[in-house]
This record gives sequence, C-alpha cells and structure tokens, in this order.
Amino acid sequence: MFSWWLRLKEAGIARHRKPTRHKYSQHVHNNVVKAWSCQPPIDAGWQAIHPPPEKQAHIHHFAFRLALRVKAGTLRAVKRFMCLQFPRLMKTIPKLLCLLFAAQLASSALAQELRPPATLAELRQRLAAHLGQPKYEAALWGVKIVSLDTGVTIFEQNPQKLFSPASNSKLYTVALAFDRLGADYRIKTSLYAKARPNQAGTLKGDLFVYGRGDPTINARLNGGDIFKALQPLVSALTNAGVKRIAGDLVGDESYFRGPPFGSGWAWDDLEYYYGAEISALTINDNTLQAVVKPGTRVGAPCQLSLQPAIAWLSLNNRTETVAKGATRKLNFYHPLCQNVISVSGQMPIDDVGYTNEVTMHNPAGLFVSFFKQALARQGIKVTGKLHSVNWLDQQAQPLDRDKLIELGSVESLPMRGLAREVEKPSQNLYTDLLLAHVGEKCRRAESPPDEISEVLGIRELNKFLAEAGLKRGEVIFEEGSGLSRDNLTTPNATITLLQFMNRHQCAQAYLEALPIAGVDGTLKGRMKGTPAAGNLHAKTGTLRWANCMSGYVTTAAGEHLIFSLMVNRYYEARPARGDLDTIGALLAGFTGRTSE
Repeated sequence: MFSWWLRLKEAGIARHRKPTRHKYSQHVHNNVVKAWSCQPPIDAGWQAIHPPPEKQAHIHHFAFRLALRVKAGTLRAVKRFMCLQFPRLMKTIPKLLCLLFAAQLASSALAQELRPPATLAELRQRLAAHLGQPKYEAALWGVKIVSLDTGVTIFEQNPQKLFSPASNSKLYTVALAFDRLGADYRIKTSLYAKARPNQAGTLKGDLFVYGRGDPTINARLNGGDIFKALQPLVSALTNAGVKRIAGDLVGDESYFRGPPFGSGWAWDDLEYYYGAEISALTINDNTLQAVVKPGTRVGAPCQLSLQPAIAWLSLNNRTETVAKGATRKLNFYHPLCQNVISVSGQMPIDDVGYTNEVTMHNPAGLFVSFFKQALARQGIKVTGKLHSVNWLDQQAQPLDRDKLIELGSVESLPMRGLAREVEKPSQNLYTDLLLAHVGEKCRRAESPPDEISEVLGIRELNKFLAEAGLKRGEVIFEEGSGLSRDNLTTPNATITLLQFMNRHQCAQAYLEALPIAGVDGTLKGRMKGTPAAGNLHAKTGTLRWANCMSGYVTTAAGEHLIFSLMVNRYYEARPARGDLDTIGALLAGFTGRTSE
C-alpha cells in the first residue's frame, strides 16, 4: 500500500492540496476513467476495492460529479460515494485505505486537468472546452488573448460584441488620467480668503476650503486618524499666520459641476460605500463607520456610534439586545440625500460587535465639520458658522477666486499613487473623481456653464481612445468607475487599450497599479498556488450579471500576454470568477510559444 502512495507522490499526484472546484467536462471525465481503471501496484487493498467492469461506466461519471464538486472536503465526498457503491466493503476496509484511494481518484483527475498546456493548439482546445461548459449555455462569453511579443491572437470568442465591463471600466479612466495628466501629477486643495490675517493672527472674513477632487484626505491612509489626514491643511493655515477665524468656514465643492452620483447608478447602490457621493471636497472616502455593540442587558437597545466620531450624521436606533447565542440580524437604511441612518434588528448580548461602512449626504459639509475640530486642536477658533457651496450656489452668487488670496494648499499623492488606490481595491469614488477632474482640466471657455464635469470627462475619454486606436462604437461609457450597468465595451477594445498603454510613457506605473494574483488588491485571495500567483496583473470587475478580468501575464516560457475575459448574463449561486481564474492560471502555465 505504501509503495502505491510513494509512486503517486513521485508522480506529483498525492500532494496535500485542496482540490480546485471544477464542473463536469469530457476531458476530466477521461482522466477520472484513467485514474480509476489504471493498473495499480499489486496489493490486497487495491484488489479489494477495485470495481468490477460492469459497474465502471456508472461509477466513472458519478465519482467525478461527486468527488470534484466542492472546493474543500473532496475526500469526504468520495467517501460518501464509496459508501453508496460498496457499503459492505466500507464496513470492512480500513478508513485510511479508502481515503488513500479517494485521494488518488480526485488528485489524478485534477493533476491532469491542471497540467499546463504545452502547445498553442492544446491551449486553444482547452480554452474552448472551458468556455463551452453546459452551465454557460444561457450566458455570453467575450474573450481575447494576444501575445505582446509576437502580436499573435492566441484565442478569441465574441471579441467584437459589447459587454458590461463592470470595474474593468477603471482600466480606461486610469489610462485617460495618466495620458492627460501624467504619472507625477497631484491634485491640489486650497485655502482661500479675501485678505491675509492681521498682525494678531486674526483672519477677518470667511475661510474657503476649495477642493478639486483629492481623494486621499482620509483616515484609512493615515493610520485610522482623520485628524492626522487633516494636519497638513492645518499646518498650511498656521504657516500663513492664522490664529483665529472671525468669519465662516466654507467647504467649497463647486469645482465639479453636476449631481453627486454617477450617471446610470442604481438608486439602491447609493447607501453602500461603493456608491458614496462624488464631491470635489471629499473626505474619508465620503463614508463613516457605524459601530454596533450589544446593550448592557437583554431587551435593551444596542449601543450605536460613529467612527470617526462626528455629529454630522445621526443614527436612528431601532435595535434590540437579545439572549446569548442568538443570531445577529441588522439592517441599515439611508434615505437618499439625508444625513440619518436607521439601524434596526437584533444582536446577542455576547456578540463582539459589528461595523458597517455607511455613506452620507454633502461630503463638503462633513469636511469642514472635521476641519473645524482639527483647527480647535491647534488652538484656532472659528467664530462663524459652517456651511458648504456647490456649483449651483456658485452660479447663483458668483465668487471670483482670482480676487481671493490663497493662504496655503496641500496636494494629493502623485497620479501613480492615486492609480494604485483606484485599481487595487477597485475604488469607485476615486475613479469618478479622476474622470471629473480630467473633465474640468479640459473645460474650455466656450463650454456651456451647465455642462457637467462627468460629460466633459467622457468626451475627453472618447478623444483619448480614438488617439489610442480604438474604433468608434467599441466603448460606450457614461461614467468612469463601472458601477453603471450602462457602460459597455468589447474585448477587442480592451486589448487595444492594453497594447497602447504597454507602449505609453506611463506604462510601468499603469502596470504597477493593477492587482497582482495571490498578492494584493481584489486578486489577493485568488489564483494562489498557481503559476499566475505573483505574476498575473489584472483589473477585476463584478456586477450582478457580469464578471470580468483583463490585464497582463507572463507564460512559463517567458512570453508576455494580454487578455480580456468577460462573461455576462450568467447566473449561479457562485460567480464565474473561479472560471476566470482557471483561464489566468492556464495562460501563466503555458509552456509553449506562439512563434512555434
């Protein structure tokens, strides 16, 4: 028995790995048949459980369906199969022997299924079989894979059709920002006043905090401390000699024109962190953390708080503390354009607590609320009120900033850093801030005053894509992040974009911004233990009926590939991302060359 196990180990089959979840395919079925019917080393244990020929056809199909259906617990599944097929044998054969047999059955099939393709023909055949699985009969696949080194199209399926790219849209917006602004560009936030402070340090009149879309003033990038994030702005004011503000503190978000939500966003996305309001004066990702902890006794309301602590948002507490061991059930409801969150449900008294990221209305108002606290910490008092102004307020009561004095300013991370903050976690707000910022940078004197920043950004995106060689009609976007279900593009267009950016002066920064398989971002937990880990750089994209992944990968033979994988209209309990990962691993493990 041990000689059989050693032979399996030497063959690379009997490794202690969790099997990857696969659906039924003829290729793997043949491997299972081979694994089952192969001649093993002669020992009594194998002879005892080897099935008679008349049962093999039924067993082959059933074993594969059962043994490889789940990601974890495959051995338990095969053991159940053995109990069904050989109940008497299972009562007499040692459990270890059965488990070893199950390991051979499952691992042999997987080892052959995941064997790296050695020729271009084999790679194409396996990709076609993978996309042709019965579960995708009602879905639509769009795929294009091209060698950057030879220009050879390795594989394509529906490359000319329009798909919902979800967050693959960010590939386009970030490319636009790099091209129009450069990798070292920084976004500035300014402090304006009508006059300088007097000798006593008193600023007579209002202080305007004028934002241009910097997304990086947040607690997350400053060790969880929002006041540390605001300290550079406070220092800029103290460096100007300001010790007291005898006027209002005004949050000015009028640099961007248009509604605070992206075009095509669904209303039910807006109360979640990924649908936070767009504002030129953004703070803390325009979200707060609502913390829920059990009350002091059963029947008492739960304890609610906000982090960072602020009175800008109120919490309507409709919760109850319930008995130990009960199930936690919490609901958060944020009415549109209001600053109240209703929290309802129950939490057991022994619960450790729960934190939910919630959005709020009017981020510019929240900004100056936090800024006033930050100033107070430095002994700077604001005697006036707090309020905010947007583009409509600016049109109603114009303020000529050319006549104001800039007392100080702070700058964002460089664009290469902003791109990483966009791409790796797939941050919607940051992406739409970049699109609006590019739009405003490209605004002309003759542009209509009511033309919104997003429209200007999309117009500039279309110009850029034409310069990059994309065909008209291949990209139809109405916002920058991909949260809109109305954004459309083709695999052909995405491949052309990736080719263009590979030749761009910002090519390295563009590549480094992408998530890396098994390492960071949205790919941190994916493709681990495969040739793609630490190798494949790609942007993911997920909406309810869409899963996408596009980017760069190097094969086992050292060839550089680009790929765009999109599947739409697919419904299952689990998303299709696992099948996207399988393709990524196949490409990374490819040992052949397109030039052969």
